[in-house]
Amino acid sequence: MTEEDFCAIDFGTSNSAIAVPDDAAPSGMTLVPLENGQPTMPTSVFYLAEGPELQNLPRLFGRAGIAAYTEGHEGRLMRSMKSVLGSSLMDQHTDIGAGRSVSFADVITGYLLRLKRSAEAHTGRTLKRVVLGRPVHFVDEDDARDAQAQAALEAAARAVGFESVGFQYEPLAAAFHYEATVADEQHVLVADIGGGTSDFSVVRVGPAHRERLDRRDDVLANHGLHIAGTDFDRRVELASILPELGYGTFGPAIGGQPAREVPSRIYFDLATWHIVNTLYRPQRIAEVRAMKVNFANPVLHQRLLTVLTDHLGHDLLGRAERAKIEVADGGQASIDLRLVERGLQVTLEDAQAQAALRDDVARIVAAAHEAVQMAGLAPERIDALYFTGGSTGLRLLTDALSAGFPAARPVHGERLASVATGLGLYARRLWA
Repeated sequence: MTEEDFCAIDFGTSNSAIAVPDDAAPSGMTLVPLENGQPTMPTSVFYLAEGPELQNLPRLFGRAGIAAYTEGHEGRLMRSMKSVLGSSLMDQHTDIGAGRSVSFADVITGYLLRLKRSAEAHTGRTLKRVVLGRPVHFVDEDDARDAQAQAALEAAARAVGFESVGFQYEPLAAAFHYEATVADEQHVLVADIGGGTSDFSVVRVGPAHRERLDRRDDVLANHGLHIAGTDFDRRVELASILPELGYGTFGPAIGGQPAREVPSRIYFDLATWHIVNTLYRPQRIAEVRAMKVNFANPVLHQRLLTVLTDHLGHDLLGRAERAKIEVADGGQASIDLRLVERGLQVTLEDAQAQAALRDDVARIVAAAHEAVQMAGLAPERIDALYFTGGSTGLRLLTDALSAGFPAARPVHGERLASVATGLGLYARRLWA
């Protein structure tokens, strides 16, 4: 083995990244451009069910796979593959269309191979050693299944050609850059808030700890909940865009009876990323056509039909996400809906966004306090609040968390790459 035949992989639930040695970088590691020059790639695989050579399982990875799915190509999109680790699903096969199936283990192996090949093309070296990030618990309160999950991930890494495999806890990896700057022992609350989950870990850092290879005792507690970025987008879309398609409006008063609200199920489905494509099926469109009697304003019904027949559902969610970010930066956002109807647009105000997200943000802050309580610490014992994950760009959220721990210094890491960078630091310590 050559000295720099190692790498570090953050195999994330929503996004993944890989770090490789780079003596010119301040940390000695650099992130590999994975897709369109980006250092991260969505953890997703789209198996095509149309076109030539289907027997060879053609597939697209990352943003390309998501684009194929949202554009309506025939096939099967696989996301959040990490969640099957430690479950009986690993060895089971799942249908990918055109009479074919693959095992979940093969899906994960194929994705890791894509990451490895990208890194080898970037470095010009064969990579034989890897540090993989892992959550504090793959499976809560089940040590046997947790060990099984790590073993399954290690097996996948070895299957793609890694001869030596190490692991490090993701929240510790995220905090490694901060740890290098402190002169005394501190308690850090790592807030890793991505697209699907908000995860909190209380970790102990400091000069006396940073050279230790076994850091499991420095993870004092972890806790989380399934509320994060995609939930925020859903709330924003329901609050700002979907009322223009009839959500929350009322139908005509018939026979002296009070007007009834337009049925809301279709709107909740339209605002849920993984369900949107099911709304384009003929039976769902027929269902919406039949809903015309429920609308007092036929223009709203026609807009809803246009969104479904023109397959605009994911586009609307994307506009809601961009508006959410724009409001966080500047107070209001104009959402262009000309694809639905010429001249149609809505404005999202800061107060409107705060009202839409208030309950979710409160639950996330409560989860953070629960993590600190599980560590046996009072809130004022938290020295630093370390933010990582894509959704920590939302100032409304980070301000609320900072207010919950006023004695803690807020520290913003690289939103999508802190874990990969920290894993790279650990890999150098382990093997360089």
